[in-house]
Amino acid sequence: MARAALALELWICFSLILFFHVRCFYLPGVAPQDFMKGDLLKVKVNKLTSTKTQLPYSYYSLPYCRPGHIVDSAENLGEVLRGDRIENSPYEFKMREPEMCKVLCHITLNAKTAKELKEKIDDEYRANLILDNLPLVVPIRRTDLDSSIVYQHGFHVGLRGQYAGSKEEKHFIHNHLAFKVKYHKDPVTELARIVGFEVKPYSIKHSYDGKWSDNKRLTTCDPHARKQVTNSEMPQEVEDKKEIVFTYDVDFEESDVKWASRWDTYLLMADDQIHWFSIVNSLMIVLFLSGMVAMIMMRTLYRDISKYNQLETQEEAQEETGWKLVHGDVFRPPVNSDLLCVYVGTGVQFFGMILVTMIFAALGFLSPSNRGGLMTAMLLLWVFMGLFAGYATVRLYKMFKGTEWKKITLKTAFTFPATVFAIFFVLNALIWGEKSSGAVPFGTMFALVILWFGISVPLVFVGAYVGFKKPAIEDPVKTNKIPRQIPEQAWYMNPVFSILIGGILPFGAVFIELFFILTSIWLHQFYYIFGFLFIVFIILIITCAEITIVLCYFQLCSEDYLWWWRSYLTSGSSALYLFLYAAFYFFTKLDIKKPVSGALYFGYMLIGSYAFFVLTGTIGFYACFWFTRLIYSSVKID
Repeated sequence: MARAALALELWICFSLILFFHVRCFYLPGVAPQDFMKGDLLKVKVNKLTSTKTQLPYSYYSLPYCRPGHIVDSAENLGEVLRGDRIENSPYEFKMREPEMCKVLCHITLNAKTAKELKEKIDDEYRANLILDNLPLVVPIRRTDLDSSIVYQHGFHVGLRGQYAGSKEEKHFIHNHLAFKVKYHKDPVTELARIVGFEVKPYSIKHSYDGKWSDNKRLTTCDPHARKQVTNSEMPQEVEDKKEIVFTYDVDFEESDVKWASRWDTYLLMADDQIHWFSIVNSLMIVLFLSGMVAMIMMRTLYRDISKYNQLETQEEAQEETGWKLVHGDVFRPPVNSDLLCVYVGTGVQFFGMILVTMIFAALGFLSPSNRGGLMTAMLLLWVFMGLFAGYATVRLYKMFKGTEWKKITLKTAFTFPATVFAIFFVLNALIWGEKSSGAVPFGTMFALVILWFGISVPLVFVGAYVGFKKPAIEDPVKTNKIPRQIPEQAWYMNPVFSILIGGILPFGAVFIELFFILTSIWLHQFYYIFGFLFIVFIILIITCAEITIVLCYFQLCSEDYLWWWRSYLTSGSSALYLFLYAAFYFFTKLDIKKPVSGALYFGYMLIGSYAFFVLTGTIGFYACFWFTRLIYSSVKID
């Protein structure tokens, strides 16, 4: 006992050290910060992103102006996995003190840097900056609506086009940034809080007299003469041996928006009316169908149970048909029962992780302002939910008369994570080959392995030990020694057909919400309607349970008692439709041309579909498990 206590204490200490090492609880910028007039505001830079390649790069991978010493900001585990690389920058403002034509630096391109800039411009890369934890946005007026303005995350590195009647397309860099910082001022204390960070990028070929020096006055924009940069100036071309002068303006604007509402600009970027109407419409349809199915099932089952319990003579009992006939085989252990136990336990782990994550997100604990917080929370919850995975696996395994609980526990701890880790490792190697900042560093990869082996696996064993010590679940009816022959089934009761049909309704429950989730992930937008997502999740649970129960009932009525795996695969088949929709979304909504980017998309969507299969399959299995135990415990069996 003393050794066990010592081992547990060491394990807890090691876990805490690991958590603080990866900064799992680091919350960037969650508290408001007050600024006096003249206070120094430091702008940070984040990764370069592109919706065409999905490969992030470090901001300083391009020949941008650098500070004297580059300092990496503290990052949590989720930020590292997302590819965020937050660093300091030479952009410095003074609160409520405008600047005009501030010279940042002067560089001369060589062949290599010019080529890199052209590639990033062709791939439509955007530079992302951060001020007081607010991402930089570019306001764009929509052409279809006169008064509507949408906000684009980050500014494009440059643009490509023709200039001055030339038929040849050239590349131009955005080397002048007109910043606008919005602030909300306290009328009593004169303190102000930053509530907006916008920019308008320009491409300007700056000119000056004589040779360049650090204090050189530009002729294209002069703060003393109040001469501002405009679009009518000649743009800055990207070519070898071209000189580029980086400049910026800063303007401050008082706003009525309070600090607590400053993220509304970033969150309300989509067509909210369409979003809300589509979700409500989908939920109402699914709720109506679920209610109809539940009503039919309750009436049919009540009639069946009443009929079976009122049989009086032996002749009537011999003439009975339907699901009561297979009572001696319905709880017979299935083929590959070990694998079923493993997948059910993994599904319980997923269910717990998603449920707790959605509750915290809906309550506002995982807001978009906490970069990487959602991914960090999901990863940690997955690790700790291993306790329930081991418990669920071994409880089902013991019901199947299994005795080697340690072996089945190892399978639970390694089957799903090892598959996902293998795919993730290959994808990470592809990202590393592209020299992208999205590649997970070796230290973080090692931390993930330690989380897996050091915390998740032991917790799975703890849950399995507790589950194995409990008495086995007793079946409501006895199982015959000789299996009953299954009669020939109708074509519509074919396992493949019924399984594929069963996955349509659960997929329909999440279809519309899935579009917005994919858009937020692959088009780099914020997702924030976690309340509606939680409702969709509840509807998904109800739909998976009901469609599985209905098809299981039809199967048992056809005297086919092999329901164990079919109940799992019926609702789990919705993952197939999810992956097919992901492929449809790729070819219709995304403009990805590079093979590596396509491999990343389909690789990550394969992981997501696999996880969705495990989740929905487990929900359907437990619904069918509860249903069969309920109906067979409700009838008289001689």
